[in-house]
Amino acid sequence: MGNPGRRLLSVVGKGPQGVDRHSEPSDVSGRHKERREGRPRLAPAQADVVETHVSILFLVGEHVYKLHKPVQFGFLDFRQRTDRQADCQREVELNRRLAPDVYLGVADLTMNGEPIDHLVVMRRMPDERRLAALVEQRENLGPWLHHVAEVLVSFHKQAKRSSAIAANATDRAIRTIWEDNFDETQPFVGTILDEVDEAEIRRLVSRWIEGRKPLLDARIAAGSVCDGHGDLQAEDIFCLDDGVRILDCLEFSDRMRYGDVCADVAFLVMDLERLGHTEAASWFLHEYEELAADAFPHTLIHHYCASRAYVRAKVGCLRSAQGSGGAQFEARRLQALALSHLRKARVRILLIGGLPGSGKSTLASGLAATTGWTLIRSDEIRQGLVESAVGALSAGASGYLEGRYHPSVTGAVYQELLRRAEEALGMGESVVLDASWVDAAWRDAAGAVADRTSSDLVQFCCDASAEDAVARIVRRRSEAADISEATPEVRLAMSHSMDLWPSAELLDSSAMSPEELVSKALDLAFR
Repeated sequence: MGNPGRRLLSVVGKGPQGVDRHSEPSDVSGRHKERREGRPRLAPAQADVVETHVSILFLVGEHVYKLHKPVQFGFLDFRQRTDRQADCQREVELNRRLAPDVYLGVADLTMNGEPIDHLVVMRRMPDERRLAALVEQRENLGPWLHHVAEVLVSFHKQAKRSSAIAANATDRAIRTIWEDNFDETQPFVGTILDEVDEAEIRRLVSRWIEGRKPLLDARIAAGSVCDGHGDLQAEDIFCLDDGVRILDCLEFSDRMRYGDVCADVAFLVMDLERLGHTEAASWFLHEYEELAADAFPHTLIHHYCASRAYVRAKVGCLRSAQGSGGAQFEARRLQALALSHLRKARVRILLIGGLPGSGKSTLASGLAATTGWTLIRSDEIRQGLVESAVGALSAGASGYLEGRYHPSVTGAVYQELLRRAEEALGMGESVVLDASWVDAAWRDAAGAVADRTSSDLVQFCCDASAEDAVARIVRRRSEAADISEATPEVRLAMSHSMDLWPSAELLDSSAMSPEELVSKALDLAFR
């Protein structure tokens, strides 16, 4: 390395057109020296320094120089200089996909002519045009969020796809990613991360993945998995007069960058929420879904938001271990955000039952309208069966256990009801099942569906006074306001054969308005 008393450092690299980019060599005191090749002496430049858990960034004039730390984590190993060099080159290559004029190249950091490290060289972006800054300033974000969504939709459409890339979005792969994160956060549980919250996070993650294979397989089959960005944060998105630049993709791990486009979108949704701007998060999500014609299932976006928040919580833990002030608080806050999204990602199967006129259909439709959950009605299925060969055989009579209420028709109705429910649950859709649920055996069958799909079973039995129930039935039939053809006689006969339902929450629709009924049921369903 030469005389240790006089060590000369220099930065040499290639710009995008092959033009050499040099910094002035300096001694250990930082004084600039004139180059021996006769190049003009440059004025000293003030450098701002930003540190992350992986890199140190030097902001000098119009440029940024990014130096990787020689660190090792579970997800990367930068201990060897050659590995850091390869990653710098990969970083430039991948980030030019979304910011081609920002990533200028890779420079060698040399000492006495020998390379000792490598730097990513970037054009410096104006801090005040960061999306995070615009959000904090409460600028008119609508147009910018639309532009960001446009850029990402185009990027995702053109991104690489292959069976190897798609393999990173299977249920098994997603579970592995979570488990790797859990391994890395384990040393911080009980000190930085809350133990109780952590246990619930791990339980909810496992339960969601167990029942969502049909959804994940369908996303893969639809071509929704690509070589994405992997680390979309509002701090790294710049809204410039000539367009949007998105920086700092996750270059060091293909496995962590490959994923569903929903996972990419969820990262920015989560980050905007973390910054305290849920309206901006919702607007961006809406813009992306509209432009991409890809409406994400609610539980999918919540699961990926949780995943992204937990990754950032892990980073906070690592930064705290490196001595970063405030990282511990941020890690715990992000852990709580991850848990909040996992709770919203829970898939539910709601049985809304009771005798005719009990208010069950009013409650079921109100819940579906409020939550966006899929409503499946036994009366609609029964009507379809009556018009089919199965129902036509017995459609002439209308008494209880006759015609459309014959046990064979009722059995077919519940089989179809549960088949549709299981299909929807596997696709991550919560369902509201509107039926009488008189027979305990069909409730048990619904419980089995919940178990197979790792869904939460919630049961409500609606009740009303006999006077109110009969009045509702008569009014409904006279106004032809509903497809249900149950009569007061059918209700009376069903009341004698309804099995006890101790596992259900009893809701008295005679004592509450429809709005109060829905509100009460929601409180119970989300507890």
